[in-house]
Amino acid sequence: MDKLTPPPVIAIDGPSASGKGTVAQRVAHALGFHYLDSGALYRLVALKVLQAGYNLHDETQLADAARNLNVVFQDSAISLEGRDVTDDIRTEQCGILASQLAAYPGIRAALTDRQRAFRQRPGLVADGRDMGSVIFPDAALKIFLTASAEIRAQRRYKQLMEKGINANIADLLQDIKNRDDRDRNRSIAPLQQHHDAQLLDTSSLTISQAENAVLSWYDEIRAKNRV
Repeated sequence: MDKLTPPPVIAIDGPSASGKGTVAQRVAHALGFHYLDSGALYRLVALKVLQAGYNLHDETQLADAARNLNVVFQDSAISLEGRDVTDDIRTEQCGILASQLAAYPGIRAALTDRQRAFRQRPGLVADGRDMGSVIFPDAALKIFLTASAEIRAQRRYKQLMEKGINANIADLLQDIKNRDDRDRNRSIAPLQQHHDAQLLDTSSLTISQAENAVLSWYDEIRAKNRV
């Protein structure tokens, strides 16, 4: 790869709780690539909005909040305004609000350059809703990673219980269905499998199997194109 060639990107998009974040992190580790959790950026905006009590109908104010995020990513830790918020942004409240805020064009535009800045050598694995379609349309490999809503609700329930957070699986299932509907029907960068993305349904796969599928596809592309 010469210095003028952009670093390769593996873009993994998919619905909430599909496991794309875990798979993306493992693939990035295996390849020695950087990792972008785009959802964390939207959750950080949501947390800032909640803490500051911003008007959810004032898109200009919300976009300014997104544009001026004082965020530091250090390994697996995330700090906002100098405070560790790694766990705070993973609450259901933050997740639901993040999905709502992601429908605002001003917020998406404010975060676009910040996300693209993660593209550094030797490469990047990025997960989200529009990584392959909007943020990195020239990604070397695009994947749409999904699972049934029921499986995703079970996974979310397990994650929350392991963290000591009480949850109701029926409520989680309804929240996931509502979020899917909102993400698929928004006017800007809706969630969808694009024609050039590989479909990876993890409903009956282990994390290792999903990781190996992505690495295998990337090996094929690298061998063919010398990425």
